[in-house]
Amino acid sequence: MAEQGRKGTPKDVAEEPAVMETNLPSLPAPRRGKVRDIYNLGDRLLIVATDRISIFDVVLPTAIPDKGKILTQLSRFWYERTADIVPNHFLSTDVEEFPPPCRPYPLLFAGRSTLVRQANPLPVECIVRGYLAGSAWEEYGQTGSVCGVKVPAGLVESSRLDPPLFTPSTKGGYGEHDVNITFNQAAARIGSKLAERVRDLSVAIYERAHASAAERGIIIADTKFEFGFDDETGELILIDEVLTPDSSRFWPKDGYIPGWPQPSFDKQYIRDYLEVEGWNEWPPGPELPPEVVAQTRARYLEALERLTGSSPVAL
Repeated sequence: MAEQGRKGTPKDVAEEPAVMETNLPSLPAPRRGKVRDIYNLGDRLLIVATDRISIFDVVLPTAIPDKGKILTQLSRFWYERTADIVPNHFLSTDVEEFPPPCRPYPLLFAGRSTLVRQANPLPVECIVRGYLAGSAWEEYGQTGSVCGVKVPAGLVESSRLDPPLFTPSTKGGYGEHDVNITFNQAAARIGSKLAERVRDLSVAIYERAHASAAERGIIIADTKFEFGFDDETGELILIDEVLTPDSSRFWPKDGYIPGWPQPSFDKQYIRDYLEVEGWNEWPPGPELPPEVVAQTRARYLEALERLTGSSPVAL
C-alpha cells in the first residue's frame, strides 16, 4: 500500500523526470513565460506547462515534478465548468488533435499541453480576494484598505471578505514583479467599461469556484485571472491558467480559523520556506532542497485530487 501523506494523498505516486523547458526542432522557438513554453502555430497556440515554479515572480532553478500536468488538468477542469460565464481559449489537451508538427512528441506533450485559440491579452491581471491574506493582509494592517478599497475595521488575518474584492495588478514579464493597482488605475489602462466587465466576470467565476471547492473541502482564498480578445472573433475570452495552485491560495476547509496564516495546498509553502531562509525576492532564485520539492508536489497533487476527484495516479 502506498504511504499516505496529508489527508490520504499518496506520497509515492510515480513521477516522471521534471520538465524545466522544451526546445522542439519541428516547431518554432517558443516564447517562455514564468511557467509555460508557448509555441505559435499560426492560427493557434500550443501551451506547454513545464515544471518550473515562480515565487515572487522569480523563476526558481529547481523544478517540481508533475506540476505542469497538475496545472493543465486543473485548468481544463475549470474551463469546462465556467464556459457559460465567459468563453475561454481552450481547444484540446488531446495530442492526437494537435497539428502534425506537434505529434512526434506524444510523451512530452501528454498531460501538460493545451491547444488554444490565439488572443491579444489585456495588460492587467484580474485578482479576486475572498479572504484577507498575503499582500492584502499586509496592506490592510498599514492602511485599512486593499488596493484602494476601504475594508471594514477590526478584521484579522485570513478573515473572509464578503463580498469578494476585485484587486487588479500589472502584468510583469519574465523575472519582473507584478504590482497591485487600484481599479481606477486599471480602468485608465484598459477603459472603464472593459475594467467593469472583467471585474464582474472575475468575481462571478470566483464565486462559482469557491462554492464548488467548498463542497470538496477546499477554501479558495484568492485567485488570479487573465483575459484577452480572440484574434478571430474579437470576443473577450478567459485565457491562461485558471484556479490552479500556482494562481490561487487553496486552504483546507476543515480547521479554518481566522486570526493567523492557514495551511495551504499551493506554493505558499515555498514562499514561507524562502522567507525563513532570508531570500530577498530578487533574481537569481535559490535552489530548493528535496524535502521542500516533495512537500510542494504532494500539496499540488492533493489539490488536484480534492477539487476534481481525479486520482493522482492518472498523472
